[in-house]
Amino acid sequence: MIGAGLSGLAAACHLALGGRDVHVLEASDGVGGRVRIDVVDGFTIDRGFQVVSTAYPELPRLVDVPALQLRPFERGAYLFLAGRRHRVADPRRSVRNVADDLRAPIGSAGDKLGLLRWAATAAFAPSARLRAGPDRTALEDLRHAGAGRCVERAVSPFLAGVLLERELSTSSRYVRLLMRTFVRGRSAVPALGMQTIPTQLATRLTGRIHLSTPVHLVSPRCGSGPAGVEFGDGRRIEADAVVVATDMDVSAALLRRDGLAVRPWRRVTTVYHAAEAAPDPEPVVLVDGDGGLVANSIVLTNAAPEYSADGRALIATSLVGGAVTTPLDVVTRRLGELWSTDASRWEHIATYAIPRALPAMDAPVPLRRSVRVAPVGSGLFVCGDHRDTPSIQGALVSGRRAAAAVLEE
Repeated sequence: MIGAGLSGLAAACHLALGGRDVHVLEASDGVGGRVRIDVVDGFTIDRGFQVVSTAYPELPRLVDVPALQLRPFERGAYLFLAGRRHRVADPRRSVRNVADDLRAPIGSAGDKLGLLRWAATAAFAPSARLRAGPDRTALEDLRHAGAGRCVERAVSPFLAGVLLERELSTSSRYVRLLMRTFVRGRSAVPALGMQTIPTQLATRLTGRIHLSTPVHLVSPRCGSGPAGVEFGDGRRIEADAVVVATDMDVSAALLRRDGLAVRPWRRVTTVYHAAEAAPDPEPVVLVDGDGGLVANSIVLTNAAPEYSADGRALIATSLVGGAVTTPLDVVTRRLGELWSTDASRWEHIATYAIPRALPAMDAPVPLRRSVRVAPVGSGLFVCGDHRDTPSIQGALVSGRRAAAAVLEE
């Protein structure tokens, strides 16, 4: 197994459960891939703001979910439009939420009804029906559903921080599956940070993970001979099967197959600030409906106080698109407007610029790609969220699919 991200760890766990002698080679100094943490000035800092959904069906297959001590955020969002913050909440929770949603200036009553119908279909239709439906852009899908002005005023700003794009060019089938998780579950972070998830998987593989071990090339079976892993110093390890569980660019380079890198990357920058007091007491994401600099911002410690060692508030802010190069003082000024506070008093803790945050899913696109590397019998396999959906769910599913293919062959 090459790569100790979520997909590689999941594949290795499934193979170990299947009785195979599996070893994981990881180029970096720790497990997790893009799901890593740092501890900075007493704060637990995810390398880029990330969440896990309690509705991901793949998570409990390998993960002891209660042990994660998930800290959920409130459903809904604060939506900042034209100088005012509006609460858009879950209408199922209370009559007051329904009234607040109806008053929110995101579109006409007909637009809101169209959006509600679209969300209800995504949440309650059989998942097989969502996967098999026509694939068009999410923008086309929402307009076809009659969501009207709600699209640009609410849906596009909200999804910008999830899809890392504002144009809603992402596959409608994927976006409907995403909406399903939003409605059926809660977005949350583990109490001790997102890396808790891959760390827990790694404990199943004690002694089988080799860190700081970069691989130079992989080679297929030749005749009756084994597949192989080659290192930069000329060493070679032979194996019955090699699974490449890296991002799509690295996979393409290791396997010498340009066709694996078939999607562009979505990029994001996450800025972390500390404040003596939270600008708002609720664990609710704040979405910048005016577009531009900020996609969203959230007081992480309102949901997960464990992220702070001294009781200060930790605020995570995501910038997407062209805003990723914006000077910090400009971002801070906008945060002050969004949170109605003097954000210049906040302390900058860390900034993570992530140029390869998620593989794009621009429509039309298959929701799944093969985990086998041609020709069949080569002993080479590939997994990662670029073979499935760009999410924790997709990474875990991809790892399971790769392990199943190895065991079958």
